[in-house]
Amino acid sequence: MSGPFSIREYLRPLPLPFCSGCGGLTVMSEFLRAAYELGHKKLDKFVFCSGIGCSSWIPSPHFIADSVHTLHGRSIPVATGLKLMRPNLNVVVFGGDGDIVGIGLSHFIHAARRNLDILVIMVNNMVYGMTGGQVAPTTPYKTKTTTTPYGSFEYPLDAAKLAVTAGAYYVSRWTTAHSKELKNSIKKALQMQGFRFIEAISQCPTAYGRRIGFKDSGEMLKWFKENAIEKTEKANEKDLAGKIVVGEFIQRKRLTLGETMQRVIEEAQKNEN
Repeated sequence: MSGPFSIREYLRPLPLPFCSGCGGLTVMSEFLRAAYELGHKKLDKFVFCSGIGCSSWIPSPHFIADSVHTLHGRSIPVATGLKLMRPNLNVVVFGGDGDIVGIGLSHFIHAARRNLDILVIMVNNMVYGMTGGQVAPTTPYKTKTTTTPYGSFEYPLDAAKLAVTAGAYYVSRWTTAHSKELKNSIKKALQMQGFRFIEAISQCPTAYGRRIGFKDSGEMLKWFKENAIEKTEKANEKDLAGKIVVGEFIQRKRLTLGETMQRVIEEAQKNEN
């Protein structure tokens, strides 16, 4: 692409809703930078879906693009209908951890199982940020939240590992302190077909960080860097305990849901003849 990247070229002239220091802006910027580097001067070949939550505001109404702001947890089924009806479009879902693997967990699992040809970017701030800082499915064990004042007594859900097990085509996880790696992962995923899942661990200084002792978003980003570890074949569970495991977890070839459906239709037509 000629000329420098400018995020403003992709955004409507509206005030952004993010709190100061929120990692949602980093995810927004790196997605748009990835699209720019792939040659998308506009987002007219995309359609975006999002549910309810801080990160669901990333595409809607701010991207100059078609988008659907759905009910809480229902972005993936809406994306399913869009992709099946308009297979030529790049369908991208943005959502938070509560939206994608809380109320929307069953949709997430079955979309991965079906290998639906969409990209899901989950901004994981480890808490229900927009509604007051309640405990979420991804909240770390013993973490204090507004609904667990003595610490969470549940272990967090590993969304990336679940996506791999369910059958996703491509899965990766990075933090907002790994902006270059996150952007490159998005670029890679946008050039693939199948169910692609990218988890972006993001700071939430307002509803999460201050309650567990971080002074500001800078301290949280530093903590991300110091506690992130890239998974390797040699790493064992003891090495990974208490760490944020980042990197690419799987990339495999599978027929997409659309391709499978087309094969079934062709076989049925052949048998009828």
